[in-house]
Amino acid sequence: MNFPKRQNFQAIEKPLVIVGSKNPIKIACTDTAFSEAFSQGFIVDGINSASQVSEQPIGDEETYLGAKNRVFNSRNAFPEADYWVGIEGGIEEDAHGMYAFAWIYIENKFGLSGKSKTGTFYLPDAIKKLIHSGMELGAADDQLFAQENSKQQGGSVGILTHGAVSRQNYYNQAIILALIPFLNKELY
Repeated sequence: MNFPKRQNFQAIEKPLVIVGSKNPIKIACTDTAFSEAFSQGFIVDGINSASQVSEQPIGDEETYLGAKNRVFNSRNAFPEADYWVGIEGGIEEDAHGMYAFAWIYIENKFGLSGKSKTGTFYLPDAIKKLIHSGMELGAADDQLFAQENSKQQGGSVGILTHGAVSRQNYYNQAIILALIPFLNKELY
């Protein structure tokens, strides 16, 4: 039997994306968002990367800085990656109450960056009181809803929507929006 000659195939490596967190939800949503945005596969992994902001960031500026710092610190720790992703959740208050959101910040190995913010949702007064007492949102959720480590599962958004919006889905869209400059390099 004659077999065709074996061709030399060059291994095609998938681009490496490093998330500045070991949180499995943040890693999974980054993987999904990158695959959806670019219609290709990626190797996505997380590392513990310091946000260098408060445990519970308050306001846009501190939360955005936390996401950006996670990218900066991830890049320093793992410079051989193709992309670095920072996801930082924060809270803010206005005349209507306390609300939650997250900032996404992404850089690639060429220095191009993208950013986006999730939608916001208002928190119950009981959570607001716990946060005012010094708790971080995830700990407040765990206490109020008798959960354990909820921020590595459905998070506030999953708990409060009864699973209709998972934390992964919540972040997924914002990550894709932060990828707009990478999808349109000629414009950025």
